[in-house]
Amino acid sequence: MAAAPTTEHTAPVFAIGGPTCTGKTELALAVARAVDGELVGADSMQVYRGMEIGTAAPRPEELSGIAHHLLGIVAPDQPYDAAAFARDADRAIAGIAARGRRAIVVGGTGLYLRVLLKGLQAAPGPDPGIRADIMDRAGRDGWPSLHAELQKLDLETARRLHPNDGVRILRALEVVLQSGVPMSEWQARHGFAEARYRFALVGVERDKEGLSVRIDARVERMLADGFLDEVRALLAAGYAPTLKPMQGLGYKRLCQHLAGELTLEEARDKIKADTRKLAKRQRTWFRGEPDLRWLPPDPAAFVDAARAFFG
Repeated sequence: MAAAPTTEHTAPVFAIGGPTCTGKTELALAVARAVDGELVGADSMQVYRGMEIGTAAPRPEELSGIAHHLLGIVAPDQPYDAAAFARDADRAIAGIAARGRRAIVVGGTGLYLRVLLKGLQAAPGPDPGIRADIMDRAGRDGWPSLHAELQKLDLETARRLHPNDGVRILRALEVVLQSGVPMSEWQARHGFAEARYRFALVGVERDKEGLSVRIDARVERMLADGFLDEVRALLAAGYAPTLKPMQGLGYKRLCQHLAGELTLEEARDKIKADTRKLAKRQRTWFRGEPDLRWLPPDPAAFVDAARAFFG
């Protein structure tokens, strides 16, 4: 669960990951209260302003005075990636340590957690020629066709990606075509890299059936809380439905509904199905993390683990 100390950063980090809708935030709050901590979000959608309902960002009343960093820090049309997240998270963690408090990093974006705790993997940089060729083929044949190609070249990575996840399919194909080494192998090698922090990484384990029930309930709650109005407001503010965040979980389907392509009931059902698929991909990702220890969703178990880690 815990990685060896590093010289890059001195602040210890207790990180909680796992699939969407497993109750990570509630558990992180229990830990923060027990160890005098502050939260740092590791969610690639919760960083965007105006997208609080659809990303299930915690509300002030849920936080009950516990500081939660990296929520709503960029506009939906601003570029943001794992490197930017690591920079912002480093700053937040340093501030927490300076206040004499403990850093609790929480979120379901596995890449963000990996980059924060272990750094960027030493994969080859972008190749404009290869990238242009892939983009041309994507425009002609579609991303599912390129996903099928990736299955032949790097099955392990392809299994983690949706057939329409163009950004990640592009990068995985670019890496293997450029270097001859699959992205999954680069990532496996990276697993042995020196950690950037002394950290513990704990995952929230829930059974598939129970998680499915929680997903349905969350989607219904989001819609009741005004998710559709949130999407209307984003579109009215000029954020195009083609923007990456607007193609995110739930937002894409409600944009399709507002465009007359889906009924609200169809959009609701597709959001639930999409969320289950995301949870499956996230579970696969986190099961590949060698430093992660799974715990049941019991606040006492997480508090005990955090206390043992911080000492």
